[in-house]
Parts: sequence; structure tokens; C-alpha cells
Amino acid sequence: QVQLVESGGGLVQAGGSLRLSCAASRRTFTRYAMGWFRQAPGKEREFVGAIRWSGGNTYYAESVKGRFTISRDSAKSTVYLQMNSLKPDDTAVYYCAAGDAIAVLSVANSYVYWGQGTQVTVSS
Repeated sequence: QVQLVESGGGLVQAGGSLRLSCAASRRTFTRYAMGWFRQAPGKEREFVGAIRWSGGNTYYAESVKGRFTISRDSAKSTVYLQMNSLKPDDTAVYYCAAGDAIAVLSVANSYVYWGQGTQVTVSS
């Protein structure tokens, strides 16, 4: 069992930055991938990005590429989502997720463990 706890959400003006954190209760993630998803009111949950714990390779949705960066701190079992140049369209509840041996990182059903979500609101 893995518990994920997100933090760092809030209200920011367009063009601003936020950093979300996702702390995991389990320290060993050799084959795991950690993903970030978001869901805006009335919309489907969408893939934001992901990182493979082993190797640290990152992947991003086109809508956030160049603005968002995912990183990990192995010692803290924590993954970060640095969000820059935020737009009102980025407003959503952001979730982190974890899963073992995931082939397709952009598919939400591939992930077994989910955090509770953190609200990000970008004002225009």
C-alpha cells in the first residue's frame, strides 16, 4: 500500500508559478512511475505529466510542455510539479498518482495509488 499526499496548491495570477509536492509513504519505487493529472469542473481527468522513478525520465502533455517540470527527490520519496507561466486554463484539481511497471503513462487507469488532490486556481 502506498499513500500519496499532495501539497502546494493555491491561488495565483496568470503568469505566476506554483510548485506542487507529492510525498509518498513508501521509499522503494524502483519500477514505479509517478504521474500528475488534473481535473477541471465538468471536464475529464487529463494527463499532465509523469516521471519514471528509475532513471528519472519525464513526459509531458503538449499543453504544459515547456511550462511545467516534474522532478523527484529520492531521499524524501517526493515528486514535484513546478508550474510556471500559469494560465487560467490550468485551473483544476491536481492529483498525483503512482503505479508499478506502467507501460502507458498518460492513462489514468494505469495508476493504482492516488492522492487526495490539491486545488490550483489561476486568475486572469
